[in-house]
This record gives sequence, C-alpha cells and structure tokens, in this order.
Amino acid sequence: MHIVKYRKIFYIISAILMVGSIGAITFWGLNPGIDFKGGAALEIEYTKNIPTQDVVQASLTPLNFDASVRPIGNNGYLIKTKSITDSERQAMEDVLSKEDGFSVKQFSSIGPILGAEAMRKSLVSIFIVLICIVLFITFAFRHVSEPVASWKYGLITVFALSHDVLVPAGVFAFLGHFQGVEIDTLFVTALLVVLGFSVHDTIVVFDRVRENLRISKDERDKKDFEQIVGESINQTFVRSINTSLTTLLALVVLFIFGGEATRMFSLALLIGITVGTYSSVFLGSPLLVTVQKYQDRKSK
Repeated sequence: MHIVKYRKIFYIISAILMVGSIGAITFWGLNPGIDFKGGAALEIEYTKNIPTQDVVQASLTPLNFDASVRPIGNNGYLIKTKSITDSERQAMEDVLSKEDGFSVKQFSSIGPILGAEAMRKSLVSIFIVLICIVLFITFAFRHVSEPVASWKYGLITVFALSHDVLVPAGVFAFLGHFQGVEIDTLFVTALLVVLGFSVHDTIVVFDRVRENLRISKDERDKKDFEQIVGESINQTFVRSINTSLTTLLALVVLFIFGGEATRMFSLALLIGITVGTYSSVFLGSPLLVTVQKYQDRKSK
C-alpha cells in the first residue's frame, strides 16, 4: 500500500532514469558493432610471448585498417576493423604473427549492407513485440472495463516496457562513449528477453488487480481502486522479487565467470531485468491509480 501512496517518488526516480537514458542516447548515441555497421572481427591468441595491447595496436597502425584492439582472457585479443579483403586479412595476420605462439581462433566478416539489414530487422522485431503485447493485454483484460478500460492496461504496460528498454540502452550509450562498448545482435536479443520477463511480471500484478476487483464486486465491500491496487502489489511483491533475484544471481555468475562473448549480453540482462522488476511493481501498477484518479477528476 505504501508503494501506491508514495507513487510520485517512484515516478520521479523513473523520470530521472528515462531522461538520463534519452540524454545519453541523444548526445553519445549507441556504438554499433560489426553486426550492424559491417566490418571484420579477428580473435587471436598467444601461447608464448604475449605482447601488450599497445604493442598490438601499434603494429596494426601502419596498415590503416582503423583497427581497435580489446583484450580477451589472459592471452588473447579481439581485433575489430573496417571491411577488409582476404589479402588485407593475410597482411594483418603476418604482422601479428611476428610473436611466437600466435594463432587465429576466429574470424568473421559482415558487409555494410547486411549490417544495415540486421539493424532494420532488429528495430522492426522490437516494434512488433510491443504491438503484440498491447493487443494481448487488451484481449486478456477485455472484461475489465471499470474503473480503467482494458486498452489502458496495454498502454501502461508499453510505457513501462519503454522504460525497461531505454535504461539499458542509455547505460550502453554511456559505456560505448567512455569504454568503447559496442552493441550487436546479442544486445537486441537481451532487450527482447527483458521485454518478455518484464511483461510477465506486470501481467502477474495486473491479473491480481483484476481478481481483487472481481472479489470486491462480488462481496460488495466497496473498496476504492487505490486500495485494491495496493493490496494486489502486496500480494505479488515477494513473488516478483524472489523470481527476479534467482534470475539475477545466475546472470551475475555468467557475467563474472562467463566468456567475453556473453559478458555484455549478461550485463544488458542484469540491467534490464532489474529495471523491469522495478517498473512492474513501482511504476506500472501505480500508474493504474493515477489514470483512474485523472478520469475521476475529468468526469467531475
């Protein structure tokens, strides 16, 4: 009940997070990886003489490939460049192989056209998911018309989900600007997982609201809507927190001990699921009360 009572505080927190995220995306932008802008990625490893990152970077500078070098593990590097030909790739490997124990673990290349197509499809997939969620919730709550119409449940859910997507995107815009972190198709996959996880939590609370509205109507106890929403949040609060905590613990382990390829993926999930749990409990459900009170003032 205190969550609903002090909902303006939680609105302010969400507003700060959203404005900060929008600002980061606007001023710095997201740093697309080769999945979206095209380019080549070469993963190498040294088993004997391991050069420093600066030495590897300096050895590639004369080639003018716009290469970026990032350490992987204790004895490897991930090198990302613009799109290169086979002969240019061979020249790069020749430069890198001057140290003993050199080996190529993986090489991948994506053209700019395929990268742009992947970006378009990623954006379309997120948009389609949001539309489907609105339609599903509108259908699922079609028998709930008072005091808040079913389609408004859908719009509130989408607003909460937008909050859940914006915050991880804002964090990655910050990391991209200061740490060079790139987004790829795994990042989009993480956002889609966050949308599914968050909407699941939101529907659990909304479904409890629907059930308590029915019980209140049958028993004619004349509880006001704010009290019903508060009781619904209290009834589902422990479940939501416990479910999220077990998932977050697994993600923390993956982030710390997992490979480099999944580190940013797990970080995006960590941020998104944390924010998604917050929005389901502290943002989405209280917004039902705000909408209901606005309707009452408007009708009067």
